[in-house]
Amino acid sequence: MAEIKNQDFEGLLRKKPLPYHVFVIYGPDRGLVSERAKELAALSGVDLADDFSLVRLDAGDLSSQPGRIIEEMQSLGLFGGSRLVWVKGAMNEKPLIDALQLLTAEPPAESMLIVEAGDLKKGTGTRKIADASPVIGSIACYADDARALNGLIDSELGPSGLRLTPDAREALLSSLGGDRLASRNEIRKLALYCKGQEVIEEHHVREIIGDASAISADEAVDAVLSGDRNQFLHAAEKIAQSKTPIFLVLQGCLRQFQLLDQMRAEMEEKRLQPAQVMQTLGRSIHFKRKPILERALRTWTGQALAREMNRLQMAILQSRQRQSLEESIALQLLLSITLQSARGNGRS
Repeated sequence: MAEIKNQDFEGLLRKKPLPYHVFVIYGPDRGLVSERAKELAALSGVDLADDFSLVRLDAGDLSSQPGRIIEEMQSLGLFGGSRLVWVKGAMNEKPLIDALQLLTAEPPAESMLIVEAGDLKKGTGTRKIADASPVIGSIACYADDARALNGLIDSELGPSGLRLTPDAREALLSSLGGDRLASRNEIRKLALYCKGQEVIEEHHVREIIGDASAISADEAVDAVLSGDRNQFLHAAEKIAQSKTPIFLVLQGCLRQFQLLDQMRAEMEEKRLQPAQVMQTLGRSIHFKRKPILERALRTWTGQALAREMNRLQMAILQSRQRQSLEESIALQLLLSITLQSARGNGRS
């Protein structure tokens, strides 16, 4: 088994050469998946500016050309040498699973394959092959905990010489998490805002990152789950007026869908009713919000939840990469999910 734990990834990067030619990187933190894929690509030995040596594919390419991965892995660059095949947006596509099985049986000698995947369930499809294969580096990317976030803050602020007061650090930590790329961008934005100062105070964090306006954000998430279009638009207007980043609503919605996914799995495994699951996994939820989540559990299937979590993760990543379109990306997706909830499409 070549499963690489979160704490072992930095050690993997220090190994020369890399011990694997095939990597599957997956998990709910799309930003971290993307970041780690870039780090591995930089160590591949392939010229990333050479279109003949680097081949970029997505899930759609695999569906239309099932044998494309193996064909590209077996080809040589225009001037010889190894190639890097980089697949993005993957899940459990059959062409990908077939390719991983073939590469496990006949490991590539030179060329490298990097697969960026979503939140793969243990023991299924792509992850089942990757976790069990001795020649595939299987790398999970979960949301940063407090320790990891503190390390990220220190690494980003260290070069600038900026120090955080305890209150400022606490405020910053409460605004981060869920997506590594998004967290990194927020810290860099704070560092730029405080350039020329020595100490970052709590009010600096609030001014540039913004108070999450939890009430408005929760209202928007509840409207999405309830399928209430008018309530969602009203909450979105309040969020805009308060200058709360709409990105935080995407994060809040993703967290709720992750909780629903966990509850749905518990229901199916133990054959429980939504009300019974709410008594265990939903104990920390405010009593006024429990009926909303209970109704959502009756509406959304595990398959539909996985689909929407994937879309939310992608939207979070896109909103950080293209911040000028952040509001448009977030509102379009959130409204789409709201309308699906209203139509009962959580069962599709």
